[in-house]
Amino acid sequence: MNNKTVSNLGFIGVSLLIFTLIFGGLLIENYDITNQFISESYAIDTKHGFFLRLLGYIPSGIIIALFCFLGEKYLDSKLVVKIGFYGIGIFYGLGTTVTGIFPCDSGCNKELLNISLSQIIHNIAALLMYLFVPFFIILIGLTIRKTRHWFSIQSVILGLFSSILVYLFGSDLLGKYVGLYQRVIEIIFALWIILCSLEIKKRPYKSITV
Repeated sequence: MNNKTVSNLGFIGVSLLIFTLIFGGLLIENYDITNQFISESYAIDTKHGFFLRLLGYIPSGIIIALFCFLGEKYLDSKLVVKIGFYGIGIFYGLGTTVTGIFPCDSGCNKELLNISLSQIIHNIAALLMYLFVPFFIILIGLTIRKTRHWFSIQSVILGLFSSILVYLFGSDLLGKYVGLYQRVIEIIFALWIILCSLEIKKRPYKSITV
């Protein structure tokens, strides 16, 4: 599998994810993107939730994970970079898939009263994603600063910005802007994948055979 094919996996994965995120919200009447979780659009009792999960969140997460597991070899040979990519692949890629397989309860049960096992797994996957993905983005950025200066700067900035938003998001889960914070975080993660895909496509570190 060459660098262009791996790069395309990144584009396809985040494109499908963002499309599903936007489309899912449009399917629900009076859905408010500023104060409702993304997960509420595909919660267990939503009309179109099953199809959003099956055709959107689950496959997009798998594709993003594949991009991360294969892409690291094209960006840099350092072990730390590999750890960072695998971390993003696991917590962002597979984490997205897990949240699709295990949807939250109706309205995502923000008060956490009598929550189902599905929502517990969903919440843990989302928590790990938002805790670790910014860290791994920053880690990769700092590690490649001598070989890929501009992408290094982009990574550190995006990682720090997403960390701030994760703090704002997590500090008030019942706040009126919680949905907005979450969507900007997701956009930042997707933007990093796109920038990384472009970097791999135009300047592959080396070729690999899969």
